[in-house]
Order: sequence, then structure tokens, then C-alpha cells
Amino acid sequence: MNKLLIFSAILILAVSCATLTSMQSQATNDTPQFQNLKILPQNISEGELESIMKAFNTSLGVKCGHCHAAKPDGQGLDFASDEKMEKHIARGMMQMTKEINENYFSKYPHDGMVNQISCMTCHNGQKEAFHYQKKLQE
Repeated sequence: MNKLLIFSAILILAVSCATLTSMQSQATNDTPQFQNLKILPQNISEGELESIMKAFNTSLGVKCGHCHAAKPDGQGLDFASDEKMEKHIARGMMQMTKEINENYFSKYPHDGMVNQISCMTCHNGQKEAFHYQKKLQE
């Protein structure tokens, strides 16, 4: 339980920091140039981006190919492609999470408690959020 709380706190910090577009600055020569970032800052480090993507994998129980399309030659993934609807949905979810955290949780002191939401809050390791409600309706 304690490990889940720590993981959630790290995930929230990574996503919150990465999605603050107002803090974007000119990328330096040693910062990788990623293509087609629309929510995440252009100057994000490779480690930060990888950490966020791994958090998505864990939170939704999916692999990278869930959101990223295959390259035309079938050898690997085309991370810049917007071909898959899941990538568009993920961007909307990131924006929604950022807005909820800013509008509802940033007002309160944290006092060591996690007062923000993340992907894990609703998805809990499943592709579809609130999957348990479907089971209750069956």
C-alpha cells in the first residue's frame, strides 16, 4: 500500500511537471528534440518522457503500441504519428487531469498527503476507466 502511494506521488509529480506548458523554454543542444509534442513541453528530457510513458503503461495496463502507430515498414513504432485515436484520447486525458489538479487540488495544502489525481486514480491498471462499473451492471 505504501509503495502504491509513493508510486502515485511520483507519477503525479512527473505528469504535473511535464504538462506545465507555461514553463517551456528554448531547448538546448543537449536536450533531445522530440517530434509532435502537443501537451508535454518541447524541452522535456528523455528520462522524464520515458518515466511518463512508463507511468501510462502501468496506469492503463497497456504497451506503447496502444497509443503509438507502427512504422510503415512494420519495424518499431512511429512515436510522432497521430494516426491512432488512443493518442488523441490520451492528450485529452492529460489536459483534463492537469485542469482538475489545478482547479480543485492546488488550493489545498498537501501536508504529506497526495491531493491530486493521476491516470491511476480512474484506470487502476485497466485500459478503460471505471471498468468495475461495467462489471456491476452485468
